[in-house]
Formats: sequence, structure tokens, C-alpha cells
Amino acid sequence: MTAPHDNTGRPPVVDQDTWQKARDELLVREKAHTREGDAIAAARRRLPMVEFDGTVRVVGPDGPVPFLDLFQGRDELLVYKHMWHDGAPHQGQCEGCTTAAWALKDAAYLNARGVSFAVVTTGRWEEVAPYVEFMGYTQPWYSVRDMPEPVGGAMGHLTSYLREGDRAFRTYSTTGRGIEAANGMFALLDMTPYGRGEAWQDTPEGWPEGDNACWYWRSDADGNATWGPTSRPVPQWTRPGATPVTTLGRQGHHH
Repeated sequence: MTAPHDNTGRPPVVDQDTWQKARDELLVREKAHTREGDAIAAARRRLPMVEFDGTVRVVGPDGPVPFLDLFQGRDELLVYKHMWHDGAPHQGQCEGCTTAAWALKDAAYLNARGVSFAVVTTGRWEEVAPYVEFMGYTQPWYSVRDMPEPVGGAMGHLTSYLREGDRAFRTYSTTGRGIEAANGMFALLDMTPYGRGEAWQDTPEGWPEGDNACWYWRSDADGNATWGPTSRPVPQWTRPGATPVTTLGRQGHHH
């Protein structure tokens, strides 16, 4: 028998056998969820695809290059489309995209599976380059300014492409909570008693109400969540060796 919640903001305390029974009941649902995820992935592999001109030129550190270069010689490519606010200081760029891009900084195992990874954004390259340096991103970035879908278009998406020689195809794209797969933090937090600590989530009566969604977006030099000239994308504050600064200009004001 499961003990009732005592409204103290903690799970009820039970003996091992009672806990195991409740855990086993949830495991049935978890396994069903996993199998449904596998079935959805199988359906995703069966989606049709759209061909586009892979020779269109995007702008990166070496100047304009064909989009096909993003494949790095591989046949598959995942791209994160990073939102951009023209003219904003570094700390004024998209908070959610900042976090997603940070979580995708190492593509070694994607590469080992034959998949390349890149970030594209609608920002002008002269603004993007110092931002990438400021954040310490290691993945390749490119500007796709004024380019239509499927290379440019709406940002905030994870998009998959396939190459066959010099032919390029878009196979899949997702946005919103669909990009959570890029950031393991969310799934890990969902395993903890208090979850994501956000007000929208379903929690027992009497538990902490939680913060607004995306509490992890910004902080100041002391780690306090804030907005304004002393804030900075959270990954920049937590990066080893990053030194707090109090003034962040539009370009060139590095720590």
C-alpha cells in the first residue's frame, strides 16, 4: 500500500517492498513509452524527403562555401538552427538556443556513426563570429541569412539532411519541445523527485510551485537569474575558466 502524501514537499516514506511494487508498476509504463518511441523512430525513417540545391553558399569562417561542405564528406548531417537577434549584445541572444547549442558541443559519436553536425543562424557572420568565440563553441557555425527553407527559414529547429553525391535532401525537422533530445539535462531532471522545477509540470499538492519555464536561461556573475546588461547565457558562466565581466558590448568585449 502506498502511503498518502503528507504535503511537506517530499515523497512519502515506505518500506523497500512497497517501494519496489510502485517502481515495478511504473516500469510497465516506461517500457511501453520506450517501445512507442522506437515505433515513432521507425516511422520517422520512413518519411519522404525533399531535394534542394546543396550548392547554395552559406557563410562561415572560411567565407562563402557550398552547403554540401557541412556534410564534411559524410552522407548524413544534423543541423541546429540557432535563432538570432540582430545587433544584440552577446547576452541578448536566444537563451534556449544558447543552452541547446552548448549541449551539442561534442559530436564525436555522431561522427563515428557517419553523421556530421553544424549550427546555422540568420545572423550576419560579422556578428556571429565574435559570439561563437565568446561562448567557446567548438562546432562549426554558418550564417544562412536571407536563405529560404530548407537551408535557412525558421530557426529553433533540429533538422536532418541526407546527401547522395552532389544531391542534397531534407529528411526531418522538429522544433519546440522536439529539440529536447539534444539536451540530456531535461531527461535527467525528469528522473529526480522535483523534476524540472518548473511551474507547468504536474507535481503533488503542497510541493514547491516551481519557477517559470526556462529558469536556466540567464544569470549574472553571482549565478542569480536575471535579465539585462550584467546577464549572460548560463553556459558561459559555468564554462571552466570563464571570468565574470560587468560590461558586454555588441562585439569584441571578451572576458
